[in-house]
Amino acid sequence: MKDSFLHKGLRKKLVDEISKKGITDSKILDAIMNIPRHLFLDNAFINFAYQDKAFPIGSGQTISQPYTVAFQTQLLDLKPYQKILEIGTGSGYQAAVLKELKLDVYTIERHKDLFKKTKEFLPSIGYECMFIYGDGYKGLPKFAPFDKILITCGAPRIPEQLIKQLKIGGKMVVPVGEGDTQRMHLIEKISDNENKISTHGEFSFVPMLENRVDND
Repeated sequence: MKDSFLHKGLRKKLVDEISKKGITDSKILDAIMNIPRHLFLDNAFINFAYQDKAFPIGSGQTISQPYTVAFQTQLLDLKPYQKILEIGTGSGYQAAVLKELKLDVYTIERHKDLFKKTKEFLPSIGYECMFIYGDGYKGLPKFAPFDKILITCGAPRIPEQLIKQLKIGGKMVVPVGEGDTQRMHLIEKISDNENKISTHGEFSFVPMLENRVDND
């Protein structure tokens, strides 16, 4: 499917909408404008691709609401060429935003079907990442430390093992909470023994599951 003038016009409306909701980083808004979100969705949802909503992508997972993607990204205060770990590749839409921002992206997915599909799809539209199939709770210690870590699923608690994989001065964004909603947490690693934690509103994510790698 092509990226038409109609799609670009709908993206412009989406960018205007999330800008009014408080996304101020022009580079993030440009990234959302550049990425053909309709290519990430099943045909049944194509006509809704540029609504600011989450949609199913299979394996019990969703493509996140664009505002949520932009909000998490903005919280991390990203700089070009930083090394970032994304927990929960999903459709690859968040990873595409990170690549538009010129980051070195490592992304991990526990659902094998989604992993295989996204590993093939994202490079086909120009987004090369390091794709890993595995347990996001464990992170990627052999590639650590990371400048930033972004978690795209709801964790029941702050994952201490992932904080250990941050550089001093690094930041991690994670939605924390059990149930239907989570509170967005920003963790800033001050030293090996000190972290600064702040919260930034409530969101709704699929759950982050520990010690689970699914062979869908």
